[in-house]
Formats: sequence, structure tokens, C-alpha cells
Amino acid sequence: MAKKPPEVNTGSMADISFLLLTFFLLTSSIDTDLGLSRKLPPMPEDIPPPPIKERNVFVVLVNAYDMLLIEGRPGDINTLRRDAKNFFLNPGNDPKLSEKKLEEIPLIGPYEKSKGIISLQNDRGTSYEMYIKVQNELAAAVNEMRDELSMKKFGVKFADLKDEAQSKAIQKAIPVAISEAEPKDIGGTK
Repeated sequence: MAKKPPEVNTGSMADISFLLLTFFLLTSSIDTDLGLSRKLPPMPEDIPPPPIKERNVFVVLVNAYDMLLIEGRPGDINTLRRDAKNFFLNPGNDPKLSEKKLEEIPLIGPYEKSKGIISLQNDRGTSYEMYIKVQNELAAAVNEMRDELSMKKFGVKFADLKDEAQSKAIQKAIPVAISEAEPKDIGGTK
């Protein structure tokens, strides 16, 4: 009878390949795309939007040349945060800035809440870098106002609040009110 050639035991090969696969999955990093964290409003249900007074809209335009127009005047990215905060807080009750409405907010008490909305519009040719800079400055303005109110009422910054009820109270007093329009040709093309 013919002698069978010797066979190699491959049972442990499957174990080794499984261990190698597990090792590479655990040690390698898989990049995930990150975007802007924004909560989108619910889809409109044929309900007309409420009327908004012109004085309650803070218009920020970014044209194709990455130039800012804030409230119809040439603006600067370095002053955008301050301008947005001033619009919302309206410390001197300026009739050209946003209106305020006295509202009773749990844990905060009576608070003059702004009726203001930021309308961000950009040109189709606006660079991504400038768009992100503007977004960051507007979000930073909201975060600074929340921090200031949180420090005044609770003694800690907004991000450091442990109590969810306190966080919700600050968010109710100072909501993120940024409206983004669809990009269009507002300042020519590059």
C-alpha cells in the first residue's frame, strides 16, 4: 500500500489568524468623519413661520471673497463674537438691537430672554475655512453668554454643570438661535 504524505495540522492556523486579525483591529485607528454638531429643527408641517421683527434678526453674510457683512456693514471675524453677544444681550435696550422678553425660568427666576436670531448666509464660493471660522465665532458667542449666566447663577461654567436641570435652565435662557440659509450667489464669483 502506498504511503500517505505527511499532513500539516492546520487547526491552530485558524486560531493564529483570528488572533492576528483581532490584534490589528484593536491597535489600528479607524478614522471617522466628524461634522458640526447641530440639532436640526423638525420638518415644517405646513405651518407658516411666526412673524419676526427685522430688529430681532442679526444678519451675517459671507461672500465669495470671504468678506463679512454684519448687519449690512463690512465686518471683521475678530469682532463677530462681540457683535453677536451685544446683539443678543442688548445691555442698553437699544431699539436697533434684539428685543427682550421677561420670562420666568426654573432655577434662574425672572430673566430677560432675547428674541434675537442670527441669520447666517453665505455665497456658493465661500471657502470652507471661512465658513467654519464664522460658525465657530457664533457658537463661541452663545457659549460665552451661557458661561457668564451659569457663573452668575450657579458659580461654575456651563460645561461644568453636573445638574441636568441647571443645564436645561441655562439652555432655555440662552438658546442657540442660528438660522442658516441655503448658499447662493450674494457677492459675485471668484
